[in-house]
Amino acid sequence: APESLMQALEDLDYLAALDNDGNLSEFGIIMSEFPLDPQLSKSILASCEFECVDEMLTIAAMVTAPNCFLRAPPGTEEIALTCWRKFSHPAGDHFTLINIFNAFKEASANSANQCNDEKWCRHYFLSCSALKMAEIIRAELVEIMKRIELPISEPDFGSKKNALNIKKALLSGYFMHIARDVDGSGNYLMLTHRQVAQLHPFSSYYNTRRIPEWVLFHEFSIADDNSIRVVSEISPDLFMELVPQYYFSNLPPSENKDILQEVINHLSPVSSMKEEQK
Repeated sequence: APESLMQALEDLDYLAALDNDGNLSEFGIIMSEFPLDPQLSKSILASCEFECVDEMLTIAAMVTAPNCFLRAPPGTEEIALTCWRKFSHPAGDHFTLINIFNAFKEASANSANQCNDEKWCRHYFLSCSALKMAEIIRAELVEIMKRIELPISEPDFGSKKNALNIKKALLSGYFMHIARDVDGSGNYLMLTHRQVAQLHPFSSYYNTRRIPEWVLFHEFSIADDNSIRVVSEISPDLFMELVPQYYFSNLPPSENKDILQEVINHLSPVSSMKEEQK
């Protein structure tokens, strides 16, 4: 549909993947080397700047591979949730996926055969085939990074600085996937339109007392009861620091936009005044 094509071109423009003539920019050409969604490619390239490439490659592999969580058989749902909570990270689902991948790799390194890998996965209600696929995808992404001579930073997962850098890298690609909890009960209004969504049951925030106000999400699914999947908490300050200004100015009027405008005014009142005058 023409509308879908125009929206796709607009999204690529926001990601700096197009030049003024609508052709691929130099940045867009590098992004196209990755067999991934443009947002994910942009986040990987941004991770080179923020020195969190190792962690971002793991996230990219885990969200590209099939879902690693197995649906618990009837009567075992609480046991499954307890198992998954062992991997949960306070910063959100993207970080939880890193924990799961690292734990699987460690278990594989300590096991003598594939049967032990599958046993470990069954114990934690995880898909062994999905995690093995994530390993293959990650290895391919590493090869692409080496082929186009991009730097791969050393692992630093667990430090406060690394967590912030991962969020910056994610926001560089997924600033169009932002939602805000409008009533404190997990009803998230997406920034780009007036669609309301709930957290996916596989989210580490699901059925917990702590529901973040502002989140970045990997995808939105109407089929899964209007849910947002793979969700991590962000601050509006960090969002406004990294979002392209022309993207923000084109957002439809909403309470969310008004709140973010207040953040801009608070961060730099002089530059905001000049922007309004312009």
